[in-house]
Amino acid sequence: MRYAWGVVASFGLLLTGCMVGPDYIIPAVPVTPKFKEARTPADPKTAGIWIRATPSDALARGKWWEVFGDPELNRLEAQLGDANQSLKEAEARFAQSRALIRVARAAEFPSVSAGSSAAYIRESAHQPYVTFPNPPALGDFQMPVDLNYEIDFWGSVHRSVEAAREEAQATAADLSTASLSLHAELALDYIALRAQDAQQRLLDETVKAYAHALQLTTNRHVGGLAPESDVEQAQTQLATTKVQDTDVGVARAQYEHAIAVLIGEPPAALTIPAASFGQLKPRLIPAVLPSELLQRRPDIAAAERRVAEANQQIGIADAAFYPNVNLAALAGFQGTTPANWFLWPSLLWSVGTTLSQPIFDGGAIRAQSDAVRAAYAGDVATYRQTTLSAFQDVEDNLSALRILGKEAKQQRDAVIAANRALDTFTKAYTGGEVAYLQVITAQTAALSNEVNQVDIERRRLEANVRLVKALGGGWDTGLLPVLASSGLPRGAFVPVGQQ
Repeated sequence: MRYAWGVVASFGLLLTGCMVGPDYIIPAVPVTPKFKEARTPADPKTAGIWIRATPSDALARGKWWEVFGDPELNRLEAQLGDANQSLKEAEARFAQSRALIRVARAAEFPSVSAGSSAAYIRESAHQPYVTFPNPPALGDFQMPVDLNYEIDFWGSVHRSVEAAREEAQATAADLSTASLSLHAELALDYIALRAQDAQQRLLDETVKAYAHALQLTTNRHVGGLAPESDVEQAQTQLATTKVQDTDVGVARAQYEHAIAVLIGEPPAALTIPAASFGQLKPRLIPAVLPSELLQRRPDIAAAERRVAEANQQIGIADAAFYPNVNLAALAGFQGTTPANWFLWPSLLWSVGTTLSQPIFDGGAIRAQSDAVRAAYAGDVATYRQTTLSAFQDVEDNLSALRILGKEAKQQRDAVIAANRALDTFTKAYTGGEVAYLQVITAQTAALSNEVNQVDIERRRLEANVRLVKALGGGWDTGLLPVLASSGLPRGAFVPVGQQ
């Protein structure tokens, strides 16, 4: 009895095995205490910047575009989630990665197969070294059940399952990255479309003003107060502006078509009515610490999960240096006729194990181990570069908002001054004090400044979108799917200098 229990205990230990390969620790990345550009609104150098420290949940999870308060944008963004084909492709990749977890887990269990065969066999009468003048025909009826089980003694199968789980989490983060990018692209296209609407209204009004100026000049010419060249200059200015006014429609149509494709509709099926540019007013968005960005960016999460996956591949490669243990069993019936096929004497069975150990393979196992370690180092570099790029994205857009905020104020002053100068020169021309060329110059300067004012506002709104995207759009690592863990250490973020 003691011997039997000893066999059971030994077999259990054999099945449990041990884990080879390194435990996973998330690689350290260079993190600063705060962003260079993330100053408070009270800072006199950056007064008016809308970044604030609280509340921490001001970005709605998922529907971050609602911070702009535009119902039409909200409607379009909602359609994107339902119909965008690129997003559906990313969803399919995630579903595939989850299915591959089940594929990997199948190796944790024995494989059992069954079959049957029935044949009559007649031996050859001319076999080498033996002569059978009249060889008999014998029946061979078999129904075996085979069991085969590779004992995961070194943790190779276990780590394969973990690698599949980590790839599934990385693919889930890829899906979130794709969703964030597509929603941001739609918002950017929508802002650009509304900027074209603003340009259209500005040029429409300018065409009317230039038509009035042409009429004024024509009247002065008829009255002998202005030369014909003034009329020709006014006609040229009006015609040129009409061309600009018409040309706006090209870019607007292209943005509208791009939005249609993003929401999964043919361009001919979507018409977005013109609307005011000023209705896009982002609310305050919370600033985050650089360390928090590691938890908020899905692309960072995907890169980190692939480092974890690469770490598992090292363990799988290391297991190849050790013996492979396989358990096999067979049981069934074999008879010579259907009548005795399933009789007790026809029972057959076998149980055994095989152990194989690589002795010489020309360095293939060592080369594979070196390859996966190099792949791990590459994934670590990708993770760190992704993190650095994320920090750059935040800094770029914070600085853009700060600088563009100052520039917008300067541009408003320039518009006021240009319009005042135009009014002055127009009155002076009407009184015969200046040449019409000065009016043309003032008109050009005023229009140029007003067009630039619209463009700066567009760039400010786009920087808002890009900042929201750079901050992860309300996403965090808690949104990664929880996949049943097999108990391997998951690791923890390690600050620089504490590795």
